[in-house]
Parts: sequence; C-alpha cells; structure tokens
Amino acid sequence: MVSVLKKIFKQNNNNCIIIVSGLPRSGTSMMMQILERGGLEIVTDNIRQADKDNPKGYYEFEKVKEIENDTSWLSRCRGKVVKMVSMLLFELPEKRKYKIVFMERNMDEILASQKKMLERLNREDGEDDPVIRNGYEIHLKKIKNWLQERKNFEILYVSYNDIIKDPQSHIIELNKFFDNRLNADEMLKVVDRSLYRQRKG
Repeated sequence: MVSVLKKIFKQNNNNCIIIVSGLPRSGTSMMMQILERGGLEIVTDNIRQADKDNPKGYYEFEKVKEIENDTSWLSRCRGKVVKMVSMLLFELPEKRKYKIVFMERNMDEILASQKKMLERLNREDGEDDPVIRNGYEIHLKKIKNWLQERKNFEILYVSYNDIIKDPQSHIIELNKFFDNRLNADEMLKVVDRSLYRQRKG
C-alpha cells in the first residue's frame, strides 16, 4: 500500500533533492526507471553495468557511497533523482530539503533475491537469513522513526509487491507525490512482471 507522510512544509520539486531508497533488492532500480520515464532527470554514472540480477540497469552513482566524508555532490542533484541505500540516509545534511521515495518489499523476497545475486557472484553472505532478517528489521524501524522526525523530508512509501500487482493505481499515487507533473502513461510501461522472480506467497 502506498502511503504519504506529509510534512509541515510543501517542498518545491526543483529545489529539493529526490532520493529513491530502501533495502538492497527492494525495487529501487525499478523505481529509478519509472521516475526517469516519467520525465525526471536521474543522477547515475553507469559504472555498475546491467546484469542478470538487474537486466535494465542499477542506476547507481558511486559518489553516494562516499557521503559520510563528502556531501559536495549533493548541490548538483537539486531537482534530480539519485538512488541511495537506506543505511546511508542518516548521512544526509539537515540543511537541505528532500523528497524520499522509500521502497518496501516482502522480506522473504528481499533475502531470496539477495542470496541469488550473491550466488551468481560466487560470494557467500557470511550470515544466516535469520541474522540478516533481524538486522534489516531493526534498521527499518530505526530509519522510519528517524525519517518521521525530520522536518526537511517529504516521504512516500511504495510497496514493490503492490506496484507489481496493481501498477496503475500506484503510479497515480506516485504521480500525485510529484504534483501530477510526470508522464504516468510512460511510467506504467516500466513495470515488468517478468522480472518479478523471487516471489513469496
């Protein structure tokens, strides 16, 4: 279900930084594609190339990983969309304004997708699923509480599972979050059920 947490102020999309966030394997790359097709400018360096796990690309920007030590690049992202794993949101400077599209997904699917990706990379995750699950659940509770307290954030929570099942209604809600200025018809074309591979239930 899509829900909007409205803050005291109404942010101007051109002045704030738009961030697509969530846990790894939660649908952030798909959301980046949706917003790009909708007409927003994205920030990516294309260093990480598309592969079997993300055949349409990762839409990553390497500078994001350095945010703890360098935030200078944020000034070039106003009015644009950048992808950031949720663990790094805590590093965002308070002086700026942000619109956050936070992706959520069934936890079993996230863990299964992550495990499959690590297998393809011939890497071991080093921990059992219950340990990773517990860490993720603690993190999600912490980050959501933190985001709720931030007055310079406007947040939209989007369920990957729901947008796959009913893309039209959720694209409409997503477009409302951006003042109905995006191309919803083009955004709908991005949702590809054939890429929904780690299904639970």
